[in-house]
Amino acid sequence: MSKLPFDDEHAPLYSLGQVADMLQVQQAFLRRLDQHEVVSPRRSSGGQRRYSRHDIMVVQHVTRMADEGMTLIAIRRILQLERELADLKRQLEQAQARLSELEDSGLENSGLENSGLENADGADVSP
Repeated sequence: MSKLPFDDEHAPLYSLGQVADMLQVQQAFLRRLDQHEVVSPRRSSGGQRRYSRHDIMVVQHVTRMADEGMTLIAIRRILQLERELADLKRQLEQAQARLSELEDSGLENSGLENSGLENADGADVSP
């Protein structure tokens, strides 16, 4: 069974007016977010802004920060840093998984899997 557009959180399904009504914000606020490249929704073939569920969640996050008094420039930087942090976390998880795979295969190949503690060189440091 194929995925339906509303199953995809990145599918651009909602108009500017719908999002403004959902989040109880002014349409001009949403346009300003796009102008300042804080949230950039996709455009329909007619040029109208179309928001995905993911875009809407970001707009909610931005609205909370704006309500706390942050400027759009500061909010854009925070969003950028959050994306970078998420990317670094993904990279760290991948590196840890790869390291674990290498350690497991190294132990299996060396026959040292149950021989005790080892240092980085693989030397046994058991008491």
